[in-house]
Amino acid sequence: MNPVAKAWASVRSNLRRSAGQRLFDQWLKPVELIDDGDAEAIRLGLPSDFMAQWVRNHYAERLLLEFRGELPGVSSVTIETLSDSQPHRVLTATSNEARRVEPEPLTQAESSRFDPRFTFDRFVVDGSNRVAFNAARALAESGAPRFSPLYLHSTTGQGKTHLMHAIGQAFLADNPGMSAIYMPAERFMFEFVRALKARDTLAFKARLRGADLLMIDDLQFIGGKDATQDEFFHTVNEFMGSGKRLVFAADRAPLALEGFTPQLAGRLGSGLVADIRQPELELRRAILQRKLADMPDVAVPEEVIELLAARITSNIRELEGALNRLLAYAQLNGEAITIDFAVQTLGEVLRHVQRRITIDEIQRAVSAHFDVKQLDLISERRAVAIARPRQIAMYLAKRLTTRSLPEIGRKFGNRDHSTVIHAVRRIEDLRGKDGEIDGAVRTLLRKLEG
Repeated sequence: MNPVAKAWASVRSNLRRSAGQRLFDQWLKPVELIDDGDAEAIRLGLPSDFMAQWVRNHYAERLLLEFRGELPGVSSVTIETLSDSQPHRVLTATSNEARRVEPEPLTQAESSRFDPRFTFDRFVVDGSNRVAFNAARALAESGAPRFSPLYLHSTTGQGKTHLMHAIGQAFLADNPGMSAIYMPAERFMFEFVRALKARDTLAFKARLRGADLLMIDDLQFIGGKDATQDEFFHTVNEFMGSGKRLVFAADRAPLALEGFTPQLAGRLGSGLVADIRQPELELRRAILQRKLADMPDVAVPEEVIELLAARITSNIRELEGALNRLLAYAQLNGEAITIDFAVQTLGEVLRHVQRRITIDEIQRAVSAHFDVKQLDLISERRAVAIARPRQIAMYLAKRLTTRSLPEIGRKFGNRDHSTVIHAVRRIEDLRGKDGEIDGAVRTLLRKLEG
């Protein structure tokens, strides 16, 4: 058995113990080693795109770490679909999980690897992120930079890392003779401390300051690290003095960073500071549609897209993760994706992120929108002017709350659960035929979620 195959056997054994037999059998057991003789660039394959995507999302960094534990020289792990044998992603130790182990010394070649999925063309733009997007594109352009540094800040999972990878790829494409380095702040700190211990800080400084574009992610993690901040400050000054490009990303604005000296915080904010706000409903919907556009063979009903976009509001990463899970479960179970399948598959996720919307709140919103009395919604009146808003309210109650059908029926004048089912199906049907009804439902969804 060659060293790579031997390492793979050990990695599989470790994964079986840590993941548990059920998860291992379902997702990890089908993974195959594509042994092409390269002991540094490991290639793994799965029988379908869905399975490959799931393993990338959930076990990419873990696989890299496991292989490095067996073969320290491993630089990347590629997870492929066996049908086309083309790599989908090269993994580098940039995640939180990867940072917990001692990485290999940074080299220019390693640091310039960017995820090919994270390009400007694939970044969905709206008012919440337009300034950050335009600033990122401007900084990546050839010629003297209009501003530097660029400082991006937002809560986790809103697209900062995507923009940094897009900057790196666009900059190198336009400037093939130049170099770009991307690293998390903790990586910067680790490399600096190791250089201090080895009394080799000059080489560390030369390696970083020799780049034409330097990007540091998760900057908040060096708060309170005085020696690291001092070196970082000098690096920033060196880049700014030479007119080179700098990009930083953190979870808060420069002056709000904890454990940073006022001098360094001021320097970080001396260029352009661009925030990325929490994505609104239209952006969340557009992101899902953009992702599905890459999978033309997958059928996801509009109501399921609406469900995900409406319920998962905190960040884009969770939204994409929920969609990936839904697609994978549908493919593995051989089922069509429906609203019921989505609720059943993502029930725990949806309950976790859902804002507590009450049926009373829904009734008030519907009565105000249609200019009817709230008491009419629970009355026996069957006029269309009352019955249609009542059906919409029942539909929204089923969609936005965790109440059972009988509970919803009781809230609408002690109606039977079959009446609720009829109302939900009727509104679902009308939304596809009647633009006015669909517009009213969309408006109410936005109001209730806001």
